[in-house]
Amino acid sequence: MTRLFTPLTLRDVEVRNRLWVSPMCQYSAVDGVPQEWHHTHLAQFASGGAGLIIAEATAVVPEGRISPRDTGLWTDAQRDAWAPIVAAVRSRGAVAGVQLAHAGRKASTWWPFAEHRGSVPADQGGWTTTAPSAIAFEGFAEPVALDLAGIDRVVDAFAAAARRAVEAGFEVLELHAAHGYLLHQFLSPLSNHRDDAYGGSLENRARLLLRVLDAVRDAAPGVPVIVRFSATDWADGGWDADETVTVARWAADRGADFFDISSGGLVAHQRITTGPGYQVHLAERVRREAGVPVNAVGMIDDAAHAERVLAEGSADAVMAGREWLRDPHYALRASVELGADIDYWPAQYLRARPR
Repeated sequence: MTRLFTPLTLRDVEVRNRLWVSPMCQYSAVDGVPQEWHHTHLAQFASGGAGLIIAEATAVVPEGRISPRDTGLWTDAQRDAWAPIVAAVRSRGAVAGVQLAHAGRKASTWWPFAEHRGSVPADQGGWTTTAPSAIAFEGFAEPVALDLAGIDRVVDAFAAAARRAVEAGFEVLELHAAHGYLLHQFLSPLSNHRDDAYGGSLENRARLLLRVLDAVRDAAPGVPVIVRFSATDWADGGWDADETVTVARWAADRGADFFDISSGGLVAHQRITTGPGYQVHLAERVRREAGVPVNAVGMIDDAAHAERVLAEGSADAVMAGREWLRDPHYALRASVELGADIDYWPAQYLRARPR
């Protein structure tokens, strides 16, 4: 059996393989409620053999949405709309997770396939954004700095969303502390200029993330929690791999079970060179130096490459995004390419299984 098709256990949840689906925003929700599109989008990956499927960045409060079309978990109606989607994923043998998120200063923006770019004006459905400091992301509207009461409300909102996620049937929760969104904004000195208990030192900048983690752990005891980090801002003076390693250790000590290692997204002037596996070295470093389990992401688009990442000890699992969009049966295809004998080809598709 290949490493890619060896099961992995997160607390009491067994994931059938290590080829997972990254959270990918669809910008197709209505008032935070997922639609039929989300049902088909996510269930197809389960039919295609995915191990763990993380639903897209799902806002814990309305003002935390990246765009007006983002999904949410701040109401019971949203929870109830997620439930049949989660059931469809689970009935096909995959594990369903959800990424809990707050976009901070990168909220209230036009979705990628809209006619406009930048921040959405208030008269067109936009809202005032919040952040650690009143520093705008380049090209976006200036946010309002959160006061201490506002920070407390964010923590409470993550906990409430975690409870709703579990009620909807999600078996894994991911905290989004990457890609320039609110938790990442607090972590990075480029976006966090506070002079109180949430700014300055690394301990202070990590305080909100750790409080959110504690609150989610209390709200969803026993449920595996993944933390997604951008391991570097790819910009001078920003958050870096050294700090990621340290905070990953702290998060593991507070009950985080796994770490999803990505990079970038905090500033528009980042300098990044992409290519197949361009972020794997970051996952390997966090795994080795923090002593925590991780997954790697970043243009890992073929089975042999994914298997090599695991065989070389760079990660414990691989998440892919665009390749699943190109081929929703990526895992079925990979099992054939690697010669893995799996027993979860859908019976309806067996006639197409290569021999």
